Amino acid sequence: MSLKKLRQKKWFRILGNKYVLILVIFTVWMVFFDTNSWFIHKELNDEIEKLEGNRAYFKQEIKSDRNQINKLKDSEELERFAREEYLMKKENEEIFIIEFEDSLKTDKDG
Repeated sequence: MSLKKLRQKKWFRILGNKYVLILVIFTVWMVFFDTNSWFIHKELNDEIEKLEGNRAYFKQEIKSDRNQINKLKDSEELERFAREEYLMKKENEEIFIIEFEDSLKTDKDG
């Protein structure tokens, strides 16, 4: 096909236009190669969403920890917590820990 016939084709006239070429090159550059490309913005937006989810989770955890701290200001509640969580006991007191078979970890549980 000769160059003259190629230039007469409609798609060649459209893509051969210098403004269209510049627009195509600019668009490809901005989408793929620029430091502020669309892909980088998408990655950053995904990371922001993930961090906002973490933020909500940690706010909830802070709220529950504050409630726990307020409960532990009471001496009876502090004693109950120490007995349950750390298996502490008073002097001259015996503690029996009863574990049920279904609560024990086995090799099958991993």
